[in-house]
Amino acid sequence: MTAIRPPAVAGSFYPADAIQLRNEVDALLDAAPAVWSTPPKALIVPHAGYRYSGATAGRAYGGLRPWAKQIRRVVLLGPLHRVFVRGLALPAASHFATPLGTIALDQAGLAALQRAPWVVDSALAHQQEHALEVHLPFLQRVLDHFELLPIGVGEIAPDTLAEVIETCWGGPETLFVISTDLSHYLPAPAAEAQDARTRTRILNLATDIQPAEACGAYPLNAFLHTARQRDLHIEAIHHCHSGDTGGNMARVVGYAAFALFEAAPAPAQTKPPAADNALGIALLQRARQAISAQLQGAALPTVDLPELAQIGATFVTLTRHGQLRGCIGSLVPHRTLADDITHNALAAAFRDPRFAPMNAAEWADTQVEVSLLGPGEPLTFRDEADARAQLRPGIDGVILSSGCHRATFLPQVWAQLPDPADFLAHLKQKAGLARDAWPADLTLARYPVEKWREKRR
Repeated sequence: MTAIRPPAVAGSFYPADAIQLRNEVDALLDAAPAVWSTPPKALIVPHAGYRYSGATAGRAYGGLRPWAKQIRRVVLLGPLHRVFVRGLALPAASHFATPLGTIALDQAGLAALQRAPWVVDSALAHQQEHALEVHLPFLQRVLDHFELLPIGVGEIAPDTLAEVIETCWGGPETLFVISTDLSHYLPAPAAEAQDARTRTRILNLATDIQPAEACGAYPLNAFLHTARQRDLHIEAIHHCHSGDTGGNMARVVGYAAFALFEAAPAPAQTKPPAADNALGIALLQRARQAISAQLQGAALPTVDLPELAQIGATFVTLTRHGQLRGCIGSLVPHRTLADDITHNALAAAFRDPRFAPMNAAEWADTQVEVSLLGPGEPLTFRDEADARAQLRPGIDGVILSSGCHRATFLPQVWAQLPDPADFLAHLKQKAGLARDAWPADLTLARYPVEKWREKRR
């Protein structure tokens, strides 16, 4: 029989509307800062509402895109917030549902776990639990086809749960997701200090983290125990707290994401496609085709241009009568140029939050510009003055990151902001920081761009 566990927190932790949810998740995934050269065996990811921890979660899940076809099974372990369980709770269901559709559960895996004395079937424990559910839309958007093994973790010894993890280990088709937030409801300065210590301990594969330090301490300790035994390599991805993303600074919740690998990944080598005029024409044509087809309700023609089969990152900028009408893009190459330019063209025309969706009357005199991004180069600097001195006006695209704040300016922006001080001040504003802010964790990276523009319409 098919028993579906329906979504419990759609409409509160994340959007209940399927289209809105898809668009929000895709935007969070597009912020992933890197593509790993090796698939991760596990991710440690927060589970708050997308408004608060979605940016951190998206950076973790976005790195899975190159491995979407390989990962066919996800073992998801998270704490139980509403029902006390001594041991582990499995759902009495065959599928989990979100607004994006249903996910089949790994019935063989569930059956194998049910034999253990510390495992119970509990529909009640899973019924309203958000710590597992909030991960599902990310997995649905980033993976092709997969089965889910959802495990609600109650009070259990790390070595006992580690035995369960070993039973579920599988091969390269299996990904583990450990769901946990960090500190809860401390003032921001105290939370930042405590979370910094906790993050260091996670990176050292500590196995004695307390629930007050991470609400998913039980699954976290067990997996870090296994990571020690199997000599896994761990990398930090991102961290912030709810105050950074719009919450009350007097009572914040901490978030962090990590990836664990069976072999240490080599540094990603990103070589941009050859930037020639034929490629530029193909990108412009594809962007215009995508928007025109959407406005006409027509099918998008199939791409048969070899230039667009390469992996790359693009931006699409729309202008009308010399004024910006939309600009959306990708910072990290993770899909073919055909797919990337199509996605970004539609987003610039219909989903840029600064503008109403494009209509046919406007489209008739809208000009398209496409930018092809080269590999990023992190900048090392002593202070803001040193950073400004290293920037190359008119040449550098710049990515600014600080906590959950992140923004970029294409090199084209130098035409309006030729002074590096003004350029950085406006970039900080775009990221949600004060113009004169310079947080200790602020990072900058620059990247080159090749661009092509249609003739004015």
